[in-house]
Amino acid sequence: MIRRAEQKDIPELLRLLLQVNNVHAAGRPDLFRKDRRKYGAAELEEILRDGEKAVFVMTGDGDRIRGYAFTETQRHQGESNQTDRVTLYIDDICVDEICRGQGVGKALFAHVTAYARDMGCHNLTLNVWCLNPGAMKFYEAMGMKPYKIGMETVLD
Repeated sequence: MIRRAEQKDIPELLRLLLQVNNVHAAGRPDLFRKDRRKYGAAELEEILRDGEKAVFVMTGDGDRIRGYAFTETQRHQGESNQTDRVTLYIDDICVDEICRGQGVGKALFAHVTAYARDMGCHNLTLNVWCLNPGAMKFYEAMGMKPYKIGMETVLD
């Protein structure tokens, strides 16, 4: 079952946020600290109250969350060089490491895509770290294509 996240889901969201962070910390320890989270409990409370953000969770047995998708509506209007449009940005997607390969990610992605279509969004966007080739392959399998690329030179 996929539904909007609720305040009662915060402990489970924190558990999964730790998993996501540690994938990033393993791949880029120069950028990510191990055993940290992108958001804390207070930040999650605010996100869940924010009308421009929607967090979806897929539940399994009981209240255990099998995966989540954090989204944010971005309204591009009145910009001098870009067209007016509404974008749904996927801020974060996670499938519990014990549930990977079971279709959880596909179901969440399909749900988010339908949500974006229902809202009349022009497009669905996200950022993916190159340190996570499995995620890149997954998003490509979902029909996503690169539309801009960030580049770096590490100086130390």
